[in-house]
Amino acid sequence: MKKILLMCMGGFSTGILVEKMKAVAKEAGEEVEIDAISTSSLDAAAENYDCLLLAPQISYLAADIEKKYPDLPLYRIQPTDYGRLNGKKILHKALEIMK
Repeated sequence: MKKILLMCMGGFSTGILVEKMKAVAKEAGEEVEIDAISTSSLDAAAENYDCLLLAPQISYLAADIEKKYPDLPLYRIQPTDYGRLNGKKILHKALEIMK
């Protein structure tokens, strides 16, 4: 099972997106675990996931995260996809970066 982690400033704004992604995954028969956290929780969670998706409002953290966790694939969610809660597109991007 692939494990996807979404991160935003407080961990709350990604909650709806996580639910949409889970629904898309279930419909497609993808076995994934998807969770959301705040920026302050990354150190405790990073080693347990196969990829990290950053909410647009914290995309400025990408370079530091890539340095600290070079083996953790990272994707900056596009603002339009995030704003539209495009769970399908974001899930497919997560699966793509884990290959």
